[in-house]
Amino acid sequence: MTYIFLIAAFNAFFFSVLLFQKKPRALHDKILFFWLVYLGIYTGIYALYSDQLFTDFPLLSAGFISLLMLHGPFLYIYINSLVSETNRFNRKHLLHFMPFILFNLYLLIASFIPEVSEGITLDHVESEHNSPLLFLIFLVLTAISGPVYFVVSTRLFKKMDINIFNNFSYYENINLDWLRKLVYVYGFVWTLLMVIASIHHVLHLFSWIFCTHGITLSLSVFIILIGYYGLKQKEIFSYPDKELFIIEQKSKKYAGSGLKEQDAIVYLEKLTNYMAAEKPYLNPDLNLPELAENLDIPSYLLSQVINEYLGSNFFDFVNRHRVEDIKAKITDPQYNNYSILGIAFESGFNSKSAFNRVFKKISGTTPSEYKKAALINMKKFQ
Repeated sequence: MTYIFLIAAFNAFFFSVLLFQKKPRALHDKILFFWLVYLGIYTGIYALYSDQLFTDFPLLSAGFISLLMLHGPFLYIYINSLVSETNRFNRKHLLHFMPFILFNLYLLIASFIPEVSEGITLDHVESEHNSPLLFLIFLVLTAISGPVYFVVSTRLFKKMDINIFNNFSYYENINLDWLRKLVYVYGFVWTLLMVIASIHHVLHLFSWIFCTHGITLSLSVFIILIGYYGLKQKEIFSYPDKELFIIEQKSKKYAGSGLKEQDAIVYLEKLTNYMAAEKPYLNPDLNLPELAENLDIPSYLLSQVINEYLGSNFFDFVNRHRVEDIKAKITDPQYNNYSILGIAFESGFNSKSAFNRVFKKISGTTPSEYKKAALINMKKFQ
């Protein structure tokens, strides 16, 4: 098992080096760099010194376990950096590391008080002293930190979906599907391991080495996955002018936008004419800032027009035009030799799954069913 942990530590540092050399480095790359360094240090120390650490150095072992309080905050801050429109680190996020700092500050003070430090031990099967209440509180915080942050982090994906649907006309390759699956699966495994560790501490079931080996082994697998996919992850909301209108709460959607009704009508007419004449939806990578720049309309005002005056988000607005374009081409003799998927690609879709899903959502029927019905209707009028 020791070799597995050492390999994991090596991989953590290896991916860190690759991230450090990555050009350009986005905010999420920098956060992942420090996250992997922390994971590498944790698994490396555990691999080399776990046999002596938990038996001979109770205070140091408690400080070592406190490192687990860093995993949740790193996860949350990493996901937040990907779903946020800004590329600047929010200093308020440093508050997430305060429990870790307070835990170690407590251990430092306890080291000077023998009657307190004697009760600080992780393996209570071997201990003859009762643990101090404050120490138990910190252990509870350590145990629940991971599961709580996994739950909170999943809520960020909802924010990201809102951002995507209001700024992009496509969903593939920017939906962080790999990270969603990793968070869900690892969140379950991590929670289960923390429950086992808590049962050990309270009921003295299982061995402490079983608990720590399980946690470190899960971290070793996590290192490989987060390092590999994180290294390839690109910034989602990256635009030269950073002019993105991110809708987070419906009640505050357009507070203070300053859009007058007469201006909205002008913008709406301009948008309608441009969509009909230039057909920008044929571009599979069309996004809100690009369309706004072509129309010479600020992104947030264009988003407001689409949302309030057309009752749609940007994603549905653009893809509705693509679906209507497909419907027109299906009955056009010029496209007789095209497959339905070929027509979909011609109309701006960039994947089969997205095309089928969006077409059925908007039309209420599958593409093949629509084509069959359309051809039958054509024959009736011939």
